Amino acid sequence: MATTNDIKTWIITGASSGLGLALAEAALRAGEQVVGTARRVDRFDALKARYGDRFVAVEHDVRDTSAAAAVVRRALYMFGRINVLVNNAGAGQVGAAEEITDRELRDMLEQHLFGPAAYVRAVLPHMREGRSGAIVQMSSQGGRMSFPAVGSYSAGKFALEGWSEALAGEVAPFGIRVLIVEPSRFRTEFNASDVLNTADQNASYDEVIGAVRTNMAEADGIQEGDPDRAATVIRDMLDTADAPLRLPLGAEAVRNLTRVYQRALDDVQKWASMSESADFPGMPPAARAF
Repeated sequence: MATTNDIKTWIITGASSGLGLALAEAALRAGEQVVGTARRVDRFDALKARYGDRFVAVEHDVRDTSAAAAVVRRALYMFGRINVLVNNAGAGQVGAAEEITDRELRDMLEQHLFGPAAYVRAVLPHMREGRSGAIVQMSSQGGRMSFPAVGSYSAGKFALEGWSEALAGEVAPFGIRVLIVEPSRFRTEFNASDVLNTADQNASYDEVIGAVRTNMAEADGIQEGDPDRAATVIRDMLDTADAPLRLPLGAEAVRNLTRVYQRALDDVQKWASMSESADFPGMPPAARAF
């Protein structure tokens, strides 16, 4: 089923709640078309009732990377084009490095790196052919900083950001934009007890990360970020010609990342002479293609 070329079509993973739902609602209210994925399609009943054929619900767990291409094919069949891919699906996880099992660590990488990568690979041939499109990678302030108890979650988001930074340079010549969004806390289900993953606790770490565990749980329902306002900011940024690669989202993200970047820059400058002394003496600066 084809549509006119001036109507945007979005694929949004994890579109049944949180920032994914807010983006889907904003696009649909603007008269656009959305293919939304979730692990349970019954959570889309309200969207389907309100927006009819402009919303297509697909049951998909992003960890099933082999099925991402089928979601893209369905979007193309239904709407004839894909303008924006939003890799939003994912979940948080709390636990010290010693508490997190291999399976739990891989789960974070599967949700936050391998799942998005599969969608990007599937959508890029279409976007390259049309020489346009946007890829929104929903990361986190935890994709540029980390702290005790969230290492496994940050591992997935750090990986996503490194992969996406390279991606941005690869696809820019084809007119495709990449936006890495780094939210702080938003009023979503992220911190809910049945959503936030928690590793089996080792009592040895209670004094180290006990306060973090409590804080993560107590944040549910009182987060300062507004998902609807966030969706507006993301949509506006996609229409901004000089938009940055990375977009901190929320006042806490701005504060934290400013502090982290400044501290990292201070460390580089403080230890620059020692770092530089590791080179062979008298060597010219390296010549790179980037």
